[in-house]
Amino acid sequence: MIVVMNIGASEGQIETVISELNEYGFDVHRSSGSERSVLGAVGVKPEFDLRHLQLLDGVSEVYRVTDPYKFASRAWKQDSTEVKVGNETVGSHRVVLMAGPCSVESEEQIQLCAKMVSECGGTILRGGAFKPRSAPHSFQGLTEPELVMMRDAAEAHGLAVVTEIIEPGKTELLARYTDMLQIGARNMQNYPLLKAVGQSGLPVILERGMSATIEEWLMSAEYILAENNPNVILCERGTRTFKTSTRNTLDISAVPVVKSKSHLPVIVDPGNGVGPRNEELSMARAAIAAGADGLLIEVQAAPDRAPSDGSQLPMFDQLTEMMGQIRMIAAAVGRVVTDPAVETG
Repeated sequence: MIVVMNIGASEGQIETVISELNEYGFDVHRSSGSERSVLGAVGVKPEFDLRHLQLLDGVSEVYRVTDPYKFASRAWKQDSTEVKVGNETVGSHRVVLMAGPCSVESEEQIQLCAKMVSECGGTILRGGAFKPRSAPHSFQGLTEPELVMMRDAAEAHGLAVVTEIIEPGKTELLARYTDMLQIGARNMQNYPLLKAVGQSGLPVILERGMSATIEEWLMSAEYILAENNPNVILCERGTRTFKTSTRNTLDISAVPVVKSKSHLPVIVDPGNGVGPRNEELSMARAAIAAGADGLLIEVQAAPDRAPSDGSQLPMFDQLTEMMGQIRMIAAAVGRVVTDPAVETG
């Protein structure tokens, strides 16, 4: 249930409504915008009469939320959420580039990647220290020393850090080295993990599951938001369909659909969506035109020697060219992208 307060409602009026909701057995979550406050009442009570609240001072309207995801919905929060990650903000007028290797392999490799990302206009370094793979014999990533390497490389080039988390017990370790956690597609419905990252308070990228509907995706985000962690970024990375011509089917239409249903920022990982680097770069451009708030791109200093996914990784000159094109696309839809040549020139 959502309780929308009047513009200018006093703090006393808001507290009175919260107290009333608590007495009826609801858990209350408050969202205060620039003009008014909205109260989300959680608890299944079909018999509750909304008129108990509609007559209270300061209340504008009261209605039930039909969507199963309450805190992720536009009904709960009209204004789009902006997520602060280091010195960057995801969900603002800026289009954000997050890029880096699938797995951290060496200090030299991650330093070169961080340099590439920074020179292309990226502001967030992605990299895996713990990498879940479909086959147990594939390269799985390394451990804590590689987190240190990634942190050092990011700081040397003015970048924030995001890395994937695969089990709840690793939140404390990763929090020491990263600015944001990433939950991969395979873990989208790993509910203990969702709760753990919610409790960490760190910003979270939540990838869409390989066969997940948009509603299931938003329900997973709800688990994180229900832990009083509002800093969730949704990542479209393609779903598994009947098509065999691409690695997955990148659902570009999910970007505007999710934005109509939810206030959360949406980014796109085109590499997992299609596969080969030329197709990936095309889909990256399409994602920004569709309204994505950023891109998650896998890059390597030497793609052809990468231990995983080398054929889909863009070369440095391709990434640079893509970012130039994306700046033009972003401008056409009222957005901006960091341009290092301008900002340092």
